Amino acid sequence: MWTRRPSRLYWLTLLLACAVPATALAGADDRPVVLFVGTSLTAGYGLPSDEAYPALLQERIDAAGLSFRVVNAGVSGDTSAGGLRRIDWLLKLPVSILFLELGANDMLRGLSPSQMRANLQAIFDRTRATHPRARFVLAGMRALRNLGAPFVAEFEAAFAALAETNDAVFLPFLLEGVAGERSLNQADDIHPNAEGQRRIADLVWPILEPLLRDPQDTGPPDRPRAPGRPTGSISRSGPGDTR
Repeated sequence: MWTRRPSRLYWLTLLLACAVPATALAGADDRPVVLFVGTSLTAGYGLPSDEAYPALLQERIDAAGLSFRVVNAGVSGDTSAGGLRRIDWLLKLPVSILFLELGANDMLRGLSPSQMRANLQAIFDRTRATHPRARFVLAGMRALRNLGAPFVAEFEAAFAALAETNDAVFLPFLLEGVAGERSLNQADDIHPNAEGQRRIADLVWPILEPLLRDPQDTGPPDRPRAPGRPTGSISRSGPGDTR
C-alpha cells in the first residue's frame, strides 16, 4: 500500500520500463539497432509482443542473415511530445535506423499539427546529433476527415515535409490495406490483429531491407552519413486512427 502519492518521476520510470525492456539497453548485444518509436500500432496493442510488426521484422532480418537488433519502443497513447520526452533515453542505444511512427494520437486529440511537426523535427535533430550516421524512416498517418479540411491538409502535409527535410524514407500511410478491414483489426476496429500486423510488416520490409543492406550504414558511429541521398517515398492513402 502506498504511504504517499507516487511522484511523476516514478510514473515516467514505470512508463519507460514498459516501453523498452531493460535488456534492450544492455551492452552484451552490440549489434546496430533498428529503433521503432511509435504508438499502440507499433507496440502491438492487444497482442503478444512477438506478434507486433517490429518483432516480425526482426524475424525477417534474422532470416536474411543481417546483423541488426530491433528495439520496439512503441507506447500506447503516445504523442509526438511524449516521444520527444523519452528519445534521449532511447538514444543510449547504438541506433543505426530510426523508424518514427508518431502523430496519430496528436490528431485524435486535436493537437496542433505545427507543434507535432516541431516535436518530430526535434526527435530527428536529437537522433542525428547523437548518431550522425543514423538513417530515418518516417511513417505517416491520415487525419479523420471530420476534423476539417484545413486541419487535414496541414496534418498530412507535415509528414511529407519532414521526410524531405530530414532525408527520410517516407511511408505515407502505415495502415495501407489494413485500416477499415474488419478481418485485419481487433474488435475496436482501430488496432490491427495478428494478421493486420503481418500486413504492416509486409508493407515495411521492402523499404527497410534496402537500408539494412546499404553499405553506407556500416562504419564508425561518429562518422556522419553521406548527405544528399534522395528521399524515398511510397504513395499510400486511406483512413486510419489509433489510440
